[in-house]
Amino acid sequence: MRRSTFPYRPFKRLTRGVALPLVLVFLLVITILGTLGIRHATTSEALSRNQLDYEVARQAAEAALRDAERDLLLSGGGLMPNALCPRNDDRPLASALRAPNFDTSCPRGQCRYELSYYDSSNYATVTNPEPWWPTINSKNGRWEGNPAGPASTKPSDAAGPNTNCTFEGSVPLGTFTGVARLAGVARQPEYLTEYLARGDDKIMRITARGFGADVNTEVVMQTYFRPFLR
Repeated sequence: MRRSTFPYRPFKRLTRGVALPLVLVFLLVITILGTLGIRHATTSEALSRNQLDYEVARQAAEAALRDAERDLLLSGGGLMPNALCPRNDDRPLASALRAPNFDTSCPRGQCRYELSYYDSSNYATVTNPEPWWPTINSKNGRWEGNPAGPASTKPSDAAGPNTNCTFEGSVPLGTFTGVARLAGVARQPEYLTEYLARGDDKIMRITARGFGADVNTEVVMQTYFRPFLR
């Protein structure tokens, strides 16, 4: 018996390159997740930094408000310890705060306008601008220039102390009280005081602004203060 033999032919399976596309898809997914994670971390860091800078500016403005209250209680007595300027000329010994020491030019931070002036103030049309309005939207704002502008030439400014004690406008921190300058801020906080009188009730409105580590981070705060007036 003759047996027919056939040449051996192994079975060939149909194969496709599946591994490479899967690896590429996984790499793409990992890349996207990594990018999103980095962006989230960067955004969170920026938000935290901005919040911290805001808190620094807020506390600086608060310090200026308290300094203004101490300033309003000064009367005569010469130069305070560590202060750069005295209040003697504004408030002679044995006298208290009086309206003549306050004017529309805000000499040494002391402002006064008639009530009719305030009643007709309009921020939108820049009518009768109040002294604490931002300088960029005020014809005669009493702050020292724009936040990003050059340092003040007043005592205790961002560039260092000087002897200019006859300035007009806002008062840098510690000018009259001797309070220490703040560290870690782009510019020292400052304040303005307005003499308000309605009938026999005389109060002071204090407006202060503080800056963070970035000079463009600015916080403005206001308070009303009723010192003892004789």
